[in-house]
Amino acid sequence: MTLTLEQLNTAPAPEAAAWLAGLYEHSPWIADAALAHRPFRSLAHLKHVMAGIVREAGREAQLTLIRAHPELAGKAMVSRALTAESTNEQGKAGLTDCTPDEFAHLQALNTAYNTSFGFPFILAVRGPRGTGLSRQEIITTFEQRLANHPDFELAEALRNIHRIAELRLNDKFGAEPRQGNQVWDWQEQLSAFSDPGYLEKGQLTVTYLTDAHRAAARLIEQTMRDSGFDEVSVDAVGNVVGRYKARPHPDPLPAGEGVKTLMTGSHYDTVRNGGKYDGRLGIFVPVACVAELSRAGKRLPFDFEVMAFAEEEGQRYKATFLGSGALIGQFNPAWLDQKDTDGISMREAMQHAGLPATLEAIRALQRKPADYLGFVEVHIEQGPVLNELDIPLGIVTSINGGVRYTCEVTGMASHAGTTPMNRRRDAALAVAELALYVEQRAARDGDSVGTIGIWTVPGGSTNVVPGRCQFTLDLRAPNDAQRDAMVADVLAELKTICERRGVHHTTEETMRAAAAPSAPAWQQRWEKAVDSLGVPLYRMPSGAGHDAMKLHEVMPQAMLFVRGQNSGISHNPLESTTSDDIDLAVQAFQHLLSQFAGPSHD
Repeated sequence: MTLTLEQLNTAPAPEAAAWLAGLYEHSPWIADAALAHRPFRSLAHLKHVMAGIVREAGREAQLTLIRAHPELAGKAMVSRALTAESTNEQGKAGLTDCTPDEFAHLQALNTAYNTSFGFPFILAVRGPRGTGLSRQEIITTFEQRLANHPDFELAEALRNIHRIAELRLNDKFGAEPRQGNQVWDWQEQLSAFSDPGYLEKGQLTVTYLTDAHRAAARLIEQTMRDSGFDEVSVDAVGNVVGRYKARPHPDPLPAGEGVKTLMTGSHYDTVRNGGKYDGRLGIFVPVACVAELSRAGKRLPFDFEVMAFAEEEGQRYKATFLGSGALIGQFNPAWLDQKDTDGISMREAMQHAGLPATLEAIRALQRKPADYLGFVEVHIEQGPVLNELDIPLGIVTSINGGVRYTCEVTGMASHAGTTPMNRRRDAALAVAELALYVEQRAARDGDSVGTIGIWTVPGGSTNVVPGRCQFTLDLRAPNDAQRDAMVADVLAELKTICERRGVHHTTEETMRAAAAPSAPAWQQRWEKAVDSLGVPLYRMPSGAGHDAMKLHEVMPQAMLFVRGQNSGISHNPLESTTSDDIDLAVQAFQHLLSQFAGPSHD
């Protein structure tokens, strides 16, 4: 029997509870408690309610829930004592067909895991796409998670339990995240391209204008064409540009007034050994929207331009935000003469890629802000917040402003054995003291962040008191005033520490980016779109920089975050999300387009 939400909302509680039986292994109390929250606005709403009940139940109830689950390929599977749901899932994952060596290895992993954490290893073996992980993927994940901190692993166990329940709920309601599956598949296809030296290791690295980068661009081009875009091209810096034209206007427009354009998109380059979703999710979600519009024969009252920006990460050349910056007239001519580690200049790379490599062609890319309605961007969160709250989508209120410095403290190198502690001029200890202050000062604001990401002692030795220490500072906050106040305090504290310790310091500002608050009207449109899905509204700043912050300089912008798996880790091979969460993002984007198009939308 395939259920409907209306049936669930109106059925007597005992009958509704029976329908939801088996979602959480041997734990009917979760569904029972969830039914008190009827009516559910959507399946996503029901999923969030059940996850919230588990979160509020407390640690002992959570441990009981985890321990109610069987081990993977464990004794319960061998004795055929699994629930019907677990039997189906472990069987489809091939765990019933393990080789003797695989089975023995899984048993050893089960024993080690239980010893370390006191509960069984839980994994949603049907995976983020819902079609199943391979035995090797399961074993690799098992091995990786053995190294986790117990608190982190408890959270991972619960996240996987919620994913298992989500997939089982989809089965009961016959719900398929069709568009999320399509986007997920496009992401996988794009991840097949990687730069030499990384591809052989199974690592994803796509840097500006390499062969892998150009192959990725060609796949994006073809995907856009197949999805029904009217115009698809590659511009002078390698951006892939897709345009879905507005419906014809019934009356001639006044002189000088053309059809406006809504721009969206993100970048397709990656960091070295990065993840599959950073940037790329923001390309394919709107492509899926166009595919659905084209399939239905619908047009918008404005042009819809999807940009796959060629460069955002600044990995091959020091030209961060090159792709989006070119659209607002921010291309530094000196970049063309920069050389990569192989001695290839950007100009040469452009020529090899068949791009014009002339300032005239690049400057011609600059957009006229008056022609645009705004810029909206979908992006994976790149952090743990949505994951911890069991919320699939987040509304970005502002992209943090940031300042970066390279710094050096100079003291006196001396013998580690003969220099008394009260006579030392230890440069590294001065930085250590500053690092603790940065942590405390950023935390005082609640939503500021501060990082010393590089910390080196040039020529350091085990038995020498550090005489020099080079380090970086990265300070970010949701608005410029808050950021600047923190910067002033940190630099003042550095001066105080150095004076007290009798050492000297230098600082050089290497980057300053203004905060990019979301345009209120576009943020509200995202909020209405998310609310229409029946999931909670959660507003949050973006700690990371995005292409949207460049477009913010010339037009209104607003962003939507999509929850990441694995505690939201990003810039890492473990970066991931589910096709269900992607599907919600596509639905939210479709709603945003529809509401902005108005009642005449056809």
